[in-house]
Amino acid sequence: MAKENICVIYGGKSAEHDVSILTAQNVLNAIDKEQYDIDMIYITNDGLWKKQERVSTPIEDQETLRLEDVEPGDISQLLTSNADGESYSAVFPLLHGPNGEDGTIQGLFEVLDIPYVGNGVLAASSSMDKLVMKQLFAHRGLPQLPYVSFLRSEYRKYEDNIVKLVNDKLEFPVFVKPANLGSSVGISKCNNEEELKAGIEEAFHFDRKLVIEQGINAREIEVAVLGNDYPETTLPGEVVKEVAFYDYKAKYKDGNIRLDIPADLAPDVQQTLRDMAVEAFKATDCSGLLRADFFVTEDNQIFINETNAMPGFTEFSMYPSLWENMGLAYPDLIKKLIDLAKEKYADKQQNKYKID
Repeated sequence: MAKENICVIYGGKSAEHDVSILTAQNVLNAIDKEQYDIDMIYITNDGLWKKQERVSTPIEDQETLRLEDVEPGDISQLLTSNADGESYSAVFPLLHGPNGEDGTIQGLFEVLDIPYVGNGVLAASSSMDKLVMKQLFAHRGLPQLPYVSFLRSEYRKYEDNIVKLVNDKLEFPVFVKPANLGSSVGISKCNNEEELKAGIEEAFHFDRKLVIEQGINAREIEVAVLGNDYPETTLPGEVVKEVAFYDYKAKYKDGNIRLDIPADLAPDVQQTLRDMAVEAFKATDCSGLLRADFFVTEDNQIFINETNAMPGFTEFSMYPSLWENMGLAYPDLIKKLIDLAKEKYADKQQNKYKID
């Protein structure tokens, strides 16, 4: 049987660039090379696109994925075919953050009419923007903690009023987050007004819009979702932290966390979380994959925190671990995502683009 042509895309103009490289290393080493011919495209921090074809050996060193000796190429030519002029069965974007997870590159794939793994333009962009996400969750009736959101320009002009709004609406501790980043980049836990102001300045390095959320004493529970029109969910898993705040360093460098899979929860709570994860998936019109993150209090109150439309696939990542617990091994999960991409593309081909 002839192999399918797959192109893995990683890197990108984002503060999560290095996370993307780490994810790409994991996927490239796990993907079934007996079934797929694999090309890879690296997007530099400056936005240049570099391509290496026929990746067949394990990636031992992440630095080799930066393709230092490869000349940049034309984006559309790199994407539309391999060295033999054959089109790709699917491209697999492993891009986190802006310019990759936010609907921008998905729009490029749509314009070029290329099948791609994961969420479409609307789902990717709305899942990336924490404020839009929260508004869609509210419309769906999903319970959330109180929050405040504002723009950098508004804060520069009305700093005192915004700080007062935070004090009036929320109680310390609060979490300050850039609206359009993941992997805990730029997020601060703030216990007083002085820390709040410092956290706001830190977050504004990464985005023009912030979300400040009420802190809560609760367990952090996550559910993985997989599918297109009929999504399936995993049993919930719990992030057990050995540090006060599960930040970027704890996630990707120190590994100062433990993943309890499945989480020790009553069956009815587990089912409620799984049902809510599907509601979140549908609220943002997702396809392919999603990780839904929740808070569960001591008395089993549930609040949805956020969703991640492109969860990482690193050795510390929750998403593949949750599916592993359900009997879906990492290489099989990758294949399933590629199959879902082809399914979504085939479904789209039923649409008419001109009137008879």
